Amino acid sequence: MHLSDSKVAFLVSDGYEDSELTSPWEAVTEAGARASLIAPNGSEVTGKNGHRQAVDAHPGETSAADFDALVLPGGVVNADRIRMDEASQRFAREFFAQHKPVGVICHGAWILIEADVVRGRILTSFPSLRTDLRNAGAEWVDEEVVVDQGLVSSRTPDDLPAFNRKLVEEIGEGRHAGQTV
Repeated sequence: MHLSDSKVAFLVSDGYEDSELTSPWEAVTEAGARASLIAPNGSEVTGKNGHRQAVDAHPGETSAADFDALVLPGGVVNADRIRMDEASQRFAREFFAQHKPVGVICHGAWILIEADVVRGRILTSFPSLRTDLRNAGAEWVDEEVVVDQGLVSSRTPDDLPAFNRKLVEEIGEGRHAGQTV
């Protein structure tokens, strides 16, 4: 699938799981999309294993209207920081309100709980988020990759090949009527 006209936002802070940023980034850019790194603060972010990447914008400076899809990498420290940032919550919520594809992996689902967009949705995550997601109204399943109306979710870096394939596919399909708050 070719994504030549697509713009994809990656929302992270320091402490992200390196491969959960770099692998999907590579997948969408190889498919032709333009990727942008969005972070709550700073001009650069650092992953838990040392990967560094420049920040293109902050959530308060941009909106979902500027992008076609959102990717939320995991990493415990990253996900905890992102979910506590109100501008990041708003940014993530906008993608659902605009019916745009969202990919989330591992602990990245925490921000979706804070943004109140998982009620009635089916998704997976790192197993320790199972109860959090269920308490927020989601149906949690233990599968390599789950697609629910434009919401693509996976559990761990081991699932990245399947996650990347489905992420590119969902971005290529565009808006999904069932992708909503």
